[in-house]
Amino acid sequence: MSKIGIFFGTDTGSTRKIAKQIYQQLGDLADKPLNINRVDAEVLKSYDKLILGTPTLGEGELPGLAVECESESWAEFLDNNEELDLANTTVALFGLGDQVGYPDEFVDGLGELYDYVCDAEADVIGRWPAKGYTFNESTALDGDAFVGLVIDKDNQASLSDERVSHWVEQIKSEFGV
Repeated sequence: MSKIGIFFGTDTGSTRKIAKQIYQQLGDLADKPLNINRVDAEVLKSYDKLILGTPTLGEGELPGLAVECESESWAEFLDNNEELDLANTTVALFGLGDQVGYPDEFVDGLGELYDYVCDAEADVIGRWPAKGYTFNESTALDGDAFVGLVIDKDNQASLSDERVSHWVEQIKSEFGV
């Protein structure tokens, strides 16, 4: 069985921490998480199961697009790989955001990443209920669920471990592992 690839973008290190937590819970089912700014498209394409994570920065942007962001991260990767083909690849997504400080663009970076992998023809799994979050708008919302796991370490840090644990069990089943 092939392993699951875990890739993340980060600015402050919080997304890396969640990626490591996911990896620890998956054990030998996954390879160690890698920062997206250290890989190329061929590395992603070598997996048929991916977990991709991103924070939302600035006014709802991926790392690398926000003015205060020094990391190129997802923005550069997506710009350099507009034609990436992820057909026959199953992808689970997770995103970090601040629902209190940025209620009008809560986890919009996750929404951008979702749009990208859908355009690349990936099969996306791992939807996460929006119940329990308070925000005005989010491009990561599809009906009554987010397109992936949502973590708010700023306002709901005490819920993060439980949310990650439940989501990992969910995606293991959806990945068929």
